[in-house]
Amino acid sequence: MKFFIKRVIDLFGSGIGLILLSPILIIVIILMKIFMPGPIFFKQKRVGKNQVEFNILKFRTMKVNKEAESKLDFSKDKDRLTKLGKLLRRSKVDELPQLLNVFLGDMSLVGPRPTIMKQVLEYTPHQLKRINVKPGMTGLAQINGNITLPWEQRIEYDIEYVRNFSLFLDFKILTKTLAIVSMGEEKFKKEKVMNNTD
Repeated sequence: MKFFIKRVIDLFGSGIGLILLSPILIIVIILMKIFMPGPIFFKQKRVGKNQVEFNILKFRTMKVNKEAESKLDFSKDKDRLTKLGKLLRRSKVDELPQLLNVFLGDMSLVGPRPTIMKQVLEYTPHQLKRINVKPGMTGLAQINGNITLPWEQRIEYDIEYVRNFSLFLDFKILTKTLAIVSMGEEKFKKEKVMNNTD
């Protein structure tokens, strides 16, 4: 039942989000047409629940043909990102098109971030537990350090989320995500949100 309720929340949350944020989405598209010739969206195959692949959507933030499609390599982002792309990344606006992924049912508002098949094929049986649920726009790892964490630690946060999933935990993650986006990650750098297993 809780997963049914989660899907209802995802459906209404993403639908309302797309409507309310449509002015921002339109402005971004116009700015990209002016300052970033080329595709508006970055599409990439990602792995969803039970290893089912889907196309994730993001606003393109990098120069054309500069996306790291073969692996998730953040070390050279400074060289790839456009000026507008840096702004979209910093504000997390580049992630907003994923509301459509949520609405279509490929993703959830909350869950482990989706990764590429190449990485999934290297998972241990323990790490595979992170894809027992739908991937999310935000998750436990994202509010506890995100890309500053070692990859293995992010996976452990994801497994912890899967093991202790609750609607209340989703609410806490969404609330802190909104706070981080609005006030910046530095303010929350030392504050760790752990699961409530009551």
